[in-house]
Amino acid sequence: VYILLGNICRSPMAEAVFKKTVSNYDLRNNFECIESAGTAGYHVGDSPDPRTISVCKANDTPINSFAQQLQKSDFEKFDYIIGMDKSNVSNILRVKPKNSKSQVKLFGEFGDGKQIDDPYYGSDDGFERVYRQCEKYSKEFLINLGL
Repeated sequence: VYILLGNICRSPMAEAVFKKTVSNYDLRNNFECIESAGTAGYHVGDSPDPRTISVCKANDTPINSFAQQLQKSDFEKFDYIIGMDKSNVSNILRVKPKNSKSQVKLFGEFGDGKQIDDPYYGSDDGFERVYRQCEKYSKEFLINLGL
């Protein structure tokens, strides 16, 4: 599951890009569930930001998720819970149950180690930059998994 604060910009894009990458490499059977969520419930039920949708469509990447909040049960459901930035990772670790086997990672750990900065208050170029990071890190994540 891909995580950020509100689940309307980066995490739904990461979810969509990872699903596309998995499909392109014919690896869908290796994953039971690919989702995104927010650490806060500000936007639960909302569609992704229009700029996220626009960038995904421009890159032939289907996106059809709705914002949801990270739940304790997600720590049982998912092997990996991936934050977009260090603040997200910190928030995830704060609510992670002690007995959870889920690995909490920064998405950039599967690449150059960089955070995926929030493009919300910037230009459309920021959303395109996030898309490119998601592409790169998705491929590196699959390599890390040995797929």
